[in-house]
Amino acid sequence: MTPLESIMQMEPGISSRKADHIDLCVSGDVGFHAKTTLLDAVEFVHDALPELSLDDIDTSVELFGKRLRAPIIIAAMTGGTDRARSINRELAQIAEERGYGFGLGSQRAILKGQPRDTYEVRDVAPNALVLGNIGGVQARALSTSEVRSLVDDVGADALCVHLNPAMEIVQPEGDRDFVGVVDALERLVGELGVPVIAKETGCGLGARAVKKLAKAGVRHVDVSGAGGTSWVAVEAARAAGQVRTLGDALREWGVPTAASVMFAERARPRFKTIIATGGVGSGSDVAKAIALGAHAAGMARPVLQALVSGGRDGVVSFLNRVEAELRAVMLLVGARDVRDVQGVPVVLGPALERWAVESRRRRKK
Repeated sequence: MTPLESIMQMEPGISSRKADHIDLCVSGDVGFHAKTTLLDAVEFVHDALPELSLDDIDTSVELFGKRLRAPIIIAAMTGGTDRARSINRELAQIAEERGYGFGLGSQRAILKGQPRDTYEVRDVAPNALVLGNIGGVQARALSTSEVRSLVDDVGADALCVHLNPAMEIVQPEGDRDFVGVVDALERLVGELGVPVIAKETGCGLGARAVKKLAKAGVRHVDVSGAGGTSWVAVEAARAAGQVRTLGDALREWGVPTAASVMFAERARPRFKTIIATGGVGSGSDVAKAIALGAHAAGMARPVLQALVSGGRDGVVSFLNRVEAELRAVMLLVGARDVRDVQGVPVVLGPALERWAVESRRRRKK
């Protein structure tokens, strides 16, 4: 039996799990209760003489060979069900029209024999930056050519390899063995032929993880930090008994998004791309993440909630507010373009400063 065949025989309830994920992310109590992204601990220094016109502000960036109108990615959410297909296609089309990136949810369902069309978005988003997605444990079990076929199936420009040990150990049917994921990432970086993005799933990247990724040759990361959706809480809500108790105990686990960006920004060798996902919900959040070192920001749950509550118009209205706020912040700190935002002064609150001290200490080692 090949590694692909063994994966396809696992997890008979994957479609049900994906449906649960959507419902819980839309209306469930699955956010962090105490921990925040710490983007609220970043404060810009106002420039009363920006010498700029709002019309001159340039929010565009280049990411993985694609020009985006703004440093925004509608981040990975779902796949594997009919409802997921509708969500993916609607949001991918919006990303195409607005010049954003778009991330697909885990393509593990394809390995389980679920319909591939739940991930097909290229016909509605022919020019958008599209990010494929597979778990690190699955990437470990698959050959490079099998992983490449997942990329080609959806016409992805890059592949996110998601890292989710906290989520998996709380999931009743989840993985328990994470040995060899670093080696799989190193192999794919060298052999896959498209950019490989190491992506956490709501618990962030700390100093040790960043160091391992950089050493393995990974040059693109999505920090997906703590403070937004707690995927531990999502899985705890689905679980029962001892597993649910573990999920409740680990609900607040993780490195806040702002701290994760700082760890990634100070990595050596430097990462070429840092995406700040995890509790990003406004244009100000996007700007703060970029000021800390990110190149773009990803949004998932707030976009999904806007879609469910207000349809397409609800998503467009939400994203209009995000872009307007981003442009306003850029003007008020005197940043003509996104690169300028990375150089503006910021003041860090005490909670984030403690993480910053640890980040600097690790960098010296």
